Amino acid sequence: MQQKAQKRILITGAAGFLGSHLCDRFIQENYHVIAMDNLITGALENIEHLFHMANFEFHHHDVSKFVHVPGKLDYILHFASPASPIDYLRIPIQTLKVGSLGTHNLLGLAKDKQARILVASTSEVYGDPTVSPQSEEYWGNVNPVGPRGVYDEAKRFQEAMTVAYHNFHGLDTRIVRIFNTFGPRMRLEDGRALPTFIAQALRGDDLTVFGNGEQTRSFCYVSDQIEGIYRLLHTEYHEPLNIGNPEELSVKAVAEEIIALTESKSKIIYEALPVDDPQQRRPDITKAKRILGWEPQVSRREGLIQTIAYYKQKLKDGVKQQINI
Repeated sequence: MQQKAQKRILITGAAGFLGSHLCDRFIQENYHVIAMDNLITGALENIEHLFHMANFEFHHHDVSKFVHVPGKLDYILHFASPASPIDYLRIPIQTLKVGSLGTHNLLGLAKDKQARILVASTSEVYGDPTVSPQSEEYWGNVNPVGPRGVYDEAKRFQEAMTVAYHNFHGLDTRIVRIFNTFGPRMRLEDGRALPTFIAQALRGDDLTVFGNGEQTRSFCYVSDQIEGIYRLLHTEYHEPLNIGNPEELSVKAVAEEIIALTESKSKIIYEALPVDDPQQRRPDITKAKRILGWEPQVSRREGLIQTIAYYKQKLKDGVKQQINI
């Protein structure tokens, strides 16, 4: 009786940063979790603690190819995609394929299984915004042929395809626009600002800030992001929805905060700003507050302390492995 009542959910990109935390959350909620990842940027160590559980299974598969899942499915979370500039510049074709072919395959699977599907979009659909904060009604300022275009346009196409399936086939869809998120399980070599700054500070290297450091970002701790996604999946709202922390600060200020929290002697050095790097990033979360009753609960400082502790342990483990080798 219990097995029959258990909801089944497919999570793609399950071995990645957000995907692995989503696996944890849905296991805790007593779902049967089918995790899928091709491990191009994900790592099995993020989910290996779940392998012994009866209500967890892992499939090594690229969702850009045909996706088959036997049995019923109640929900699909499509989180498969490179999410860091160094990744999608290294594997641009795969980035475009997972946002287009992968999304098409999973929407088709959701239609076949009559499952609700939530796709992970991004604040990058707003490009280098000309308005701040960015609300869901803002159409964005994106360079489709710039170096970041492979990710931005993959996600914009993903949203368009998802809306088309909702409107034409009546598919039960959700779209979350994720703003900068951080926390344990982000790769040290991820390339995004926070893990890079923390790794540099812990190693005693100078922190690399691009441009003059006055460009702004808003950082949401991972537990808050997961809570927002969980609530969105279980509401009836099908339009795109921002989930992020509206507290905005400069990249330079973030670097200074990390130096202070790590008690590092590192200095800040400045390098040329990458092409099409957004100058502002701040979510308008009015709708998330109203529709989900959601807003961030973890302060940036508290989240950074927990994240720094995680990276310290990762660096220690890395040193131990090198010694053993």
